[in-house]
Amino acid sequence: MAEQAMIRTPDVPGPESFTDPKAAVARLQELYHTAVHFLSDGFAKALREGQPASRIRAYYPEIRLTTTTYAKMDNRLSFGHVAEPGTYATTVTRPDLFASYLEQQIGLLMKSHGVPVVVGASTTEMPVHFAAANDPGLTVPQDGSMEFNLRDNFDVPDLSTTHDDIVNGEGFTYPDGARPLAPFTAQRIDYSLARLAHYTATAPEHFQNHVLFTNYQFYVEEFEAYARHMLADKDSGYTSFVSTGNVEITEPDAQLPVPAKLPQMPTYHLKRANGAGITLVNIGVGPSNAKTATDHIAVLRPHAWLMVGHCAGLRNSQRLGDFVLAHAYLREDHVLDDDLPVWVPIPALAEIQIALETAVADVTELEGYELKRIMRTGTVATIDNRNWELREQAGPVQRLSQSRAIALDMESATIAANGFRFRVPYGTLLCVSDKPLHGELKLPGMASEFYKTQVAAHLMIGIRAMERLREMPLERIHSRKLRSFEETAFL
Repeated sequence: MAEQAMIRTPDVPGPESFTDPKAAVARLQELYHTAVHFLSDGFAKALREGQPASRIRAYYPEIRLTTTTYAKMDNRLSFGHVAEPGTYATTVTRPDLFASYLEQQIGLLMKSHGVPVVVGASTTEMPVHFAAANDPGLTVPQDGSMEFNLRDNFDVPDLSTTHDDIVNGEGFTYPDGARPLAPFTAQRIDYSLARLAHYTATAPEHFQNHVLFTNYQFYVEEFEAYARHMLADKDSGYTSFVSTGNVEITEPDAQLPVPAKLPQMPTYHLKRANGAGITLVNIGVGPSNAKTATDHIAVLRPHAWLMVGHCAGLRNSQRLGDFVLAHAYLREDHVLDDDLPVWVPIPALAEIQIALETAVADVTELEGYELKRIMRTGTVATIDNRNWELREQAGPVQRLSQSRAIALDMESATIAANGFRFRVPYGTLLCVSDKPLHGELKLPGMASEFYKTQVAAHLMIGIRAMERLREMPLERIHSRKLRSFEETAFL
């Protein structure tokens, strides 16, 4: 036990070089769990016995890579290598949760550069709140409700170190000058993992690599029905279904209790080995919800996310129930303006577009020119005012026409823009539920009939698209289109 200037820290191994990714991850896990147990034990003791005599501190583990030459890298690959000689580092949290990801990314680094990585304790303090999150029996009280000031003896979350400077391309470096190796720091990830559990009422461990976002509860009911059907098929590859409150079933007829109160963003997981299943998030309505969900799910590094929700059709030739495949976005949602300026184009990703269009053809059994009867491809506008029709319409309608928009909603551009920002492949397939410019408003009677006939097909299209993307090699789905001039080596 080290003790300097009245600061107690755990005894941990010093920095060590590793050439085996599994061994490197094992050391990360050792360092992390030592730090967590040290803080949790110290805090539990403080709750029992009162204020400690010294400060109790532990540090996140970190990975470091130093290379002195330019690598002869595979330039087809958008990740797994650094751009130029130098020292690169990342702090790490929850190495148990991210074990496969870490092994994969470290292995690619070693292959690209032919040098070891160094694993040791960082100089970044671990907040006691995030350590305590690993112990379900331990809760950190609100500051001021204890007999001593928590911050006098323990490190607490610091928003100045919890930011998106790396993914926003704002030139982040660590205090010692090391450049970032991964898109998120440990504190940023811990913050999002805590938020995810709060908003979705399911643990981060259950999230799958393919995420569907929707804005209606009807899709949840269809997703559960599909999940039960897959669990009944022992050859489907799906192993369990997780509902609100982390209730997990493995049999198709197992009971799922109805929660007394749903979380803000009810989330459900149809699980498969290695996280290859599908997660459905009902984000509700609005760009703020869409940003909140994607801000936090991004730290799990999913392989794709898609929006499958409802929209207003803007063309008279559209019918209720028609599909809209977004190939561009008119961003009037405003929630990402400070992180991603509106002049940044959000491109359509060919791999996603093909998967979605093929899925529509498979489910509807229409092909080629006939597919145009039920689906249009074009610009989707996203706004932050659900009742825009009640204000002066000339300006909004003119902008919609000038942009060639074919549909309008409140979430899609936000989800796509955050996918672009976080380097998560994204796409949008919407279903027309009303046509406000043409006198067909979303009224209860019309909506009920529409939902009955279209929700199941729409959700199945999203699932089929995800299953196609699941079969795609990682280097193809995570293409170079989402990478900037100076990128982190880790996905």
